[in-house]
Amino acid sequence: MIKSYRNKGLRAFAEKGETRKLAVQQPDKIRRILALLNAATRPGEMDVPGLKYHSLAPGQKGRYSVWVSGNYRVTFAFEGPDAVDVDLEDYH
Repeated sequence: MIKSYRNKGLRAFAEKGETRKLAVQQPDKIRRILALLNAATRPGEMDVPGLKYHSLAPGQKGRYSVWVSGNYRVTFAFEGPDAVDVDLEDYH
């Protein structure tokens, strides 16, 4: 289950379906990623085809990324079985 967001636009999308504050307009893909994160209980469960799942650089140990579009990624960490600090960011 997702416990916290870093990105207000992503939170508004997840909670209210608002798309206007999303940095990238890929609502169907972002919705799918958030659904997967809500169901996941550990980071490796996000390693599904087409999402290019990977852990972030050593300076961000414990954070992971999945691909949305272009340079945009949904990044996240896990605390126990819950996804935390979920963000939508221009990663590169």
